[in-house]
Amino acid sequence: MRFQTDLIPATLLRRYKRFLADIRLEDGREVTAHCPNPGSMMGLSDPGTRVWVEPNDDPKKKLKFGLRIVELEAARVVVDTGVANRVVKEALEVGQVSGLTGDVRAEVKYGENSRADFLVRQGDQNIWVEVKSVTLSRETGLAEFPDAKTARGAKHLSVLADQVAKGDRAVMLYLVSRDDCDRFHPAADIDPTYAAAEAAARAAGVEIMVFPVEITPQQVVFVPRALHQM
Repeated sequence: MRFQTDLIPATLLRRYKRFLADIRLEDGREVTAHCPNPGSMMGLSDPGTRVWVEPNDDPKKKLKFGLRIVELEAARVVVDTGVANRVVKEALEVGQVSGLTGDVRAEVKYGENSRADFLVRQGDQNIWVEVKSVTLSRETGLAEFPDAKTARGAKHLSVLADQVAKGDRAVMLYLVSRDDCDRFHPAADIDPTYAAAEAAARAAGVEIMVFPVEITPQQVVFVPRALHQM
């Protein structure tokens, strides 16, 4: 997935109100950028951190920059959670996700007042796919989800399990949106309810998939190599 505009470097001054970030551009200007991430961004929002932002000239947008990548000492991390669905959509459409090939549709109603990120149709078989962007790592090489309590995430797991009970396949796909991890585990200490919901979903037949990406200021590329789940 290529960004619409090549990203430019900046320095993070502060992140606040979840969706706002003050940044300093390389020319010295201090501006406010949109921060499209509803999570805590644990370990990713320290003042002085190098970031990459996407400029825009859309007259309908009040903020002219969007925060896309945080650059740590040894990793780049995609903090725009919307990128994950775009990356996975491209991967599904070209058959890069093993076992998930077929007609791909996005934002399909299912369950009760829910929309699946994707529905993959294989003949008469429905495969419901939810995508989560993973940005947290507190131990070298280990990616974790979530980085804050998420009742919505637990609900998604429950709805996926319900679809399996109806005879469909269901997948929770974690996209590790940072380039320094080769393992994955639920962050049970942060949200024990979510971790329990994931364990219950596994037991009910929900498939858990975890994939990495490659990150540059121009694009985020899906890597079709499943990561180890702990």
